Amino acid sequence: MQMTSRRGFLRAAGATAVAASAQQPSAARQAGYAVVGLGRLAQNQILPAFAKCRSSRVTALVSGDPAKAARLAAQYVVNPKNIYNYETYDRLASNPGVDVIYVVLPNGMHAEYAIRGAQAGKHILSEKPMANTPDDCRRMIDACRTAGRKLMVAYRCRYEPYNLAAIRMVREGAIGKLKVFTSDHGFNIGDPTQWRLNRKLAGGGSLMDIGIYALQAARYITGEEPTEINAQQYTTPGDPRFKEVEESILFQLRFPSGVLANCSSSYGYAGQNRYRAVGDKGWLELEPATGYTGLQLRLRRGLVTEEHNLPQADHFAAEMDHFSEAILNNTEVRTPGEEGWRDLKLMMAIYEAARTGRTVRVAG
Repeated sequence: MQMTSRRGFLRAAGATAVAASAQQPSAARQAGYAVVGLGRLAQNQILPAFAKCRSSRVTALVSGDPAKAARLAAQYVVNPKNIYNYETYDRLASNPGVDVIYVVLPNGMHAEYAIRGAQAGKHILSEKPMANTPDDCRRMIDACRTAGRKLMVAYRCRYEPYNLAAIRMVREGAIGKLKVFTSDHGFNIGDPTQWRLNRKLAGGGSLMDIGIYALQAARYITGEEPTEINAQQYTTPGDPRFKEVEESILFQLRFPSGVLANCSSSYGYAGQNRYRAVGDKGWLELEPATGYTGLQLRLRRGLVTEEHNLPQADHFAAEMDHFSEAILNNTEVRTPGEEGWRDLKLMMAIYEAARTGRTVRVAG
């Protein structure tokens, strides 16, 4: 017999009120952000999130489209004097209202604009993946270190309640000893001319875009670094979308504790967004696991399945406030540049394993 526990719902009642309060803006010190790249992610998620921030505010915009930048500046009350394009980008150095540059450009452009931003004296928040190659990640890390500026990768799921709860539950033994982890991320991608299907701009296909969520989750749920990687990839012959990048990839990770992970990503199948951690006393599942909203957490122990109804938080507001508070209080960030560099090294190893058909051994 299967039961659904109400404990998760009851525990969440008080937490919801706390989260609601935390999502309200305050008059406390705030870091000023220049958002670089005003595509769909910036327009639909990042700019609206500032209204829910405590410690962050948008003070400048950078775009190659003057009309779009002017429209968004008016919408989000950004002084028109603080609109820049890619030629005037370096003038951010003389703008005291900008503390942070949030790089929301295609992956292949992250390194250039992060490095130039650090040289302009600004802290850098980079969208994931951090760059196209591990070498570019190192250049970004070195530039920020030389400039004495902080660098953080925008792994938003590391700042929202559901994934944080999953990490805590596994660490506290809710499912016993972790044995197996599985994760699948995918959707059927559309326009074949979009930048995500351009190798120079994207660095790769589904692995770089959404497979990184599965890789990240495997690492933060286990709390370990993989030591062995196997992989296979497949691209539908003749599909015009995949002339330069892979469609689907499946990869397996072995961790030092013995945990085995099986992960996949695809641009060619119906939507998948989930992960499951299986232990010797139960399992924990998030589905959806990494969407912007609507995340669901289930915990199975014995014959009882608990549904944990947690507060819904704005992922982008949470990540930006974490970075702002690290800057204002001079504390360490949860997802520094080194975290993005590790993911790029591992993704290059996944591609190598898929290309060669051999097990790739990596340093722990």
